[in-house]
Amino acid sequence: MVHVNEKLLNQPTTRTDSPLGRMLTVIECPNTHLQFLILDCPTESTLGFYLHEFLQISVHSVVRCCQPTYQAQRLTEHGIQVVDLPFKDGGLPPANVIRDWLQLVETVKELPLDEKNNKRPVIAVHCVAGLGRAPVLVAIALIEMGMKPLDAVEFIRSKRRGAFNKPQIMYLDSYKRQLKPKSSTSNYSLFGRMFKLGSSKSNKANEQ
Repeated sequence: MVHVNEKLLNQPTTRTDSPLGRMLTVIECPNTHLQFLILDCPTESTLGFYLHEFLQISVHSVVRCCQPTYQAQRLTEHGIQVVDLPFKDGGLPPANVIRDWLQLVETVKELPLDEKNNKRPVIAVHCVAGLGRAPVLVAIALIEMGMKPLDAVEFIRSKRRGAFNKPQIMYLDSYKRQLKPKSSTSNYSLFGRMFKLGSSKSNKANEQ
């Protein structure tokens, strides 16, 4: 059983000290030191503000789920990898996107914690508004790490209001893990007990 520190649940859901306000949402992974950053789509004129935040929290990679609206070179010059995984607005990720996304997550997850600066590796993900495609990819990662599907939806929604549409929630509820779990005790069910979330369908799928 994976336990979540109560401090984690009480952490602010957005970086309100940023000029970007509520556009940035940090998603903690309860059973790893990896973090996700969900955001809306930067443009050439606003990228500087985002870049400042990326450097502050040690963003390793930026995943673009929409068509490019800024030059990736501006990020790569600062050592930030840019990965393009576009799919339809409001839609569901195809198999190739999921495969490449999980490969990236597994790679960054294995990076060591920067204990000197107390910084954790971060993957930033954005679509246009940061309410559909980006949260879906983050939810998939959380499910792969052991969180039950509807628990992952509620966890992200508790931090980023308005995330997911109905087809995306239905898709996530029936999503089956593709990565082999490292431990049979990795199922994360704390949120299910707290909020009484998760359908019998999703619970059975995760027990397989």
